[in-house]
Amino acid sequence: MQIIEANVDGLKRTLKVVVGAAEIEQRLASRIDQVKDSVQVKGFRKGKVPVAHIKKMYGRSLMTEVLQDTIRETSESAIRDRKERPAQMPNIALSEDQDEINGVIEGKKDLAYQMTFEVVPEIALADFGMIELERLSADVDDETLQKSIDDLLKRAGSFEADEGRKAETGDRVTITYAGTINGEAFEGGTGEGLSLVLGNAGFIPGFEDGIVGMGKDETKDVSCRFPDDYSVETLAGKDAVFNVTVTQVEKPVEAKLDDDMAKAFGAESAENLKELVRKQIQGEFDKAARVKMKRELLDKLEVLHAFELPQSLVDREFEGIWQQVEAGRKQKGENAEDAGKSDDELRADYKKIAERRVRLGLVVGEIGSKNLVEVTQDEMRMALMEQARRYPGQEKFVYEYFEKTPGALQELRAPIFEDKVVDLVIGKAKVTDKKVSRDELYEQVKAATEA
Repeated sequence: MQIIEANVDGLKRTLKVVVGAAEIEQRLASRIDQVKDSVQVKGFRKGKVPVAHIKKMYGRSLMTEVLQDTIRETSESAIRDRKERPAQMPNIALSEDQDEINGVIEGKKDLAYQMTFEVVPEIALADFGMIELERLSADVDDETLQKSIDDLLKRAGSFEADEGRKAETGDRVTITYAGTINGEAFEGGTGEGLSLVLGNAGFIPGFEDGIVGMGKDETKDVSCRFPDDYSVETLAGKDAVFNVTVTQVEKPVEAKLDDDMAKAFGAESAENLKELVRKQIQGEFDKAARVKMKRELLDKLEVLHAFELPQSLVDREFEGIWQQVEAGRKQKGENAEDAGKSDDELRADYKKIAERRVRLGLVVGEIGSKNLVEVTQDEMRMALMEQARRYPGQEKFVYEYFEKTPGALQELRAPIFEDKVVDLVIGKAKVTDKKVSRDELYEQVKAATEA
């Protein structure tokens, strides 16, 4: 095998690889030797077909297989010998001259092809000890705790019928309704015995407001408008009138916090339930604080690591982002943040996002590699279990999907790996702790993530 360096331009490499006809012929002979015992040809016993006859009948198809294997093996060897990491699979270009192609297949000419690829750049990692980070923390105050307890009790509450009651926000009503648009009934516009809690936005805007003030056995026309982005296109943006009859009004009965109620939530007592809720809220605060610090760290890692990016990786990342943008437009219309921008402006914006993702992906990968960061089997098992729990009754299919889809497993592994690298860098950085209120915490998180 002969390798000729045709071009080196930054991260781009173009190599010409030549494999002699004699070597190809040897590979073909080995391939024929592998299959000769299984070849069946009329007039010959199995395993007794002469090699020359096999070559005459199947030589061209076997040679095609040999050439494919040769290109794969020699291209991998060429890159391995150069001790370079390709950013993506190389692009292989063969001669388009049919006479030359036939000559190679017939074993009369050398196999020559050109491979083009980009390499992953050498990354000089920054001194993480010089990175300064701020770690926010917020305590759970009594007001926040009580609000969470109240919400919990509200969800655990029940409803009781009140015959003379006029429906109020928060009440549960049972209704029968029939809707029309321009006087015509429409599919899905009728319902009987429907229960809904007023104020929960379980129906289109204006519908629940129109029921407030109605009593049992009252009938009323309620006018409202389907949202412009309504999921059913034939109804989106249209005015409708619903003839509504209330068949029952129930007022909410809030649950009381006592030991019995606490046990229904898996706690030992009312005080224990409060402590569990406090810990849950504290966990949410800590998670939010980490989101802010992680974003701050990634921003600094991006700035500290300036190097040429493999354009093929940027293009692939951008295409993935742009497909999501276009899919979002079809489903929900234009994103509010993108309103007023031309496609060229949007492409430029999302190109920067793609470049950031590629840069940080390479940096995180390099940090992990240099520090021997690994995702353990136990961590992957826990992540798989978490995915399976999201689909009750379909756990088997979830496991089978990940087992058969290496790309999905990699997507599951990537955030675990990233978080372990982030923890490693935070452990080496200069971290200043700062106490803030709940509102300050979420304001800073919002500012960091929207930047």
